Amino acid sequence: MNWTFLPARELARHRAAWAALNDSHRRSPLLDPDFIEPLLELQPEANPILAILGEPASPQAMLLLTRTGFGRWASYLPSQMPITALVTRPEWDAVKLIESLRRALPGVVLSIDLLQLDPQFDPTPSSNTHIYTLDYIETARIVIDQPFDTYWAARSRNLRHNLNRQRNRFERDGTTLTMKCISDPAGVREAISEYGRLESSGWKAGGGTAVAADNAQGRFYCEVLERFCRRGQGRIYQLYYNDRLATIDVCIIHKQTLIVLKTTYDETIEGSSPAMLMRQTYLEELFADPAVHIIEFYGRAMDWHRRLSDDLRTIYHLGYIRWAWAHDKIKTIRNKINKNLKLKA
Repeated sequence: MNWTFLPARELARHRAAWAALNDSHRRSPLLDPDFIEPLLELQPEANPILAILGEPASPQAMLLLTRTGFGRWASYLPSQMPITALVTRPEWDAVKLIESLRRALPGVVLSIDLLQLDPQFDPTPSSNTHIYTLDYIETARIVIDQPFDTYWAARSRNLRHNLNRQRNRFERDGTTLTMKCISDPAGVREAISEYGRLESSGWKAGGGTAVAADNAQGRFYCEVLERFCRRGQGRIYQLYYNDRLATIDVCIIHKQTLIVLKTTYDETIEGSSPAMLMRQTYLEELFADPAVHIIEFYGRAMDWHRRLSDDLRTIYHLGYIRWAWAHDKIKTIRNKINKNLKLKA
């Protein structure tokens, strides 16, 4: 089966085919064209390519690739994208795909890396002479398959006690907790500006990674949320302590999966957990919402993720390498890294 390689800007012309592939298998908001198209505008200088397997009008697979050096290729993965930009028909697993791809790419192919694959879409394969895997991070999700009260009762007693204690203290002090949900596209830009102001007041401001209304990240999230809100599938949750904005979660939905894209909070607040208080509130709403069945976090599983979910899985990298000796070298390095991590633990 033939591959076609095009400049990634051609995705607009093949948008319907990409969307159909996503909906046939992965069904992820992160792989929806309304997320991918703004993503491609973030780093136009990167010049990724759109790889299409099969007839472009009815393809078997599509992915975004970038050349990383002589003979070396990798999936295009800006920091805003937590999984590989890959859509396939269900019968195409990642190993089969990478084997087909390495025979079709132009010139000498020394290596191909598909970064940050999700095992719920691409089960982690066994390594062989030319194929290797490398664990990346554990991530958490919540599957809505029970009443909220049952789910919440299964959370730790410490979490439930702490949040109840905080709510009781706020009630005694006369502090009103108000959660807002922005889903109108007209409200997105102001909400992202507020997100940026909140994030810029914290530790990210010093590292230059904070979202701001006037930087590339801010424009990206505005565009994505406006697109999803126009479809009725974008939500920006905010929690206020009286009139003081305390925390924000930015979310998108597609095919009953809600992704928490970004989260921030006022780091000057002490003695309470605004983000967890807000999530308790909106999770209860989502458990009653037929539009949502899965809540995905996709970041590295932190303590707060583990308090909300026991459903963890390992995101991994999949690589093809031409020479077996290089594969063995990678295995040796990986084993040393794992050994050092165990010693430090």
